[in-house]
Amino acid sequence: MNCLFCRIIKGEIPSDKVYEDDRVLAFRDIDPQAPTHILIIPKQHYDSILEADPETVAYMAEISKKIAAAEGLCEKGFRLVINTGEEGGQSVKHLHMHMLGGRSLQWPPG
Repeated sequence: MNCLFCRIIKGEIPSDKVYEDDRVLAFRDIDPQAPTHILIIPKQHYDSILEADPETVAYMAEISKKIAAAEGLCEKGFRLVINTGEEGGQSVKHLHMHMLGGRSLQWPPG
């Protein structure tokens, strides 16, 4: 398998890690869309949320709270996003959650 995120998990590609345990890895996005943009990925490969078991997705959400606290995002807020499929904006076929914060992310913009 030539999955970009699997290669990051294996250490074949460097990343700016912010959290790691036996189930997930979180690292800073190389093309940030907000002052804080962290990707949270399960170490087990799932193409998307459609394949993942509920426990994995729940664990990712739980870990996001720890990361948000460590990054100082809890007081003002942050956004969690899971893109799914081509039309949903998923660019890497490995389940991942975007954590965005550090500025106003009101929707719709403007």
